[in-house]
Amino acid sequence: MAQPHDRPSAAELVTAVREFLERDILDATEGRVRFHARVAINALSMVERELALGPAQAAAHAERLARLDVGGDAELAAAIRAGDLDDRAAEVRAMLIESVRDKLRVANPRYLE
Repeated sequence: MAQPHDRPSAAELVTAVREFLERDILDATEGRVRFHARVAINALSMVERELALGPAQAAAHAERLARLDVGGDAELAAAIRAGDLDDRAAEVRAMLIESVRDKLRVANPRYLE
């Protein structure tokens, strides 16, 4: 499929900024600015992972919700609160665990180790 934008892509731009912060800024700063550079690097790393993993994760999440016969997270929460899925607790738990794993794969994959 043809892309509407030329290179660099959003992912390439995020990577370039993260690498600039890591290679040029981090060691040239100290204190508060160094701390904020680390925060920015972590945030950009999360964006990189979300750009790479997000579409597949969104499809998998939608599939998991469909298997529970709910159309979205709000509907799932309402069904859980109402007790509509009590007889499928193991399925709900497995679905939620996989959803949290996907979130951690983006937020901080080291937490899965």
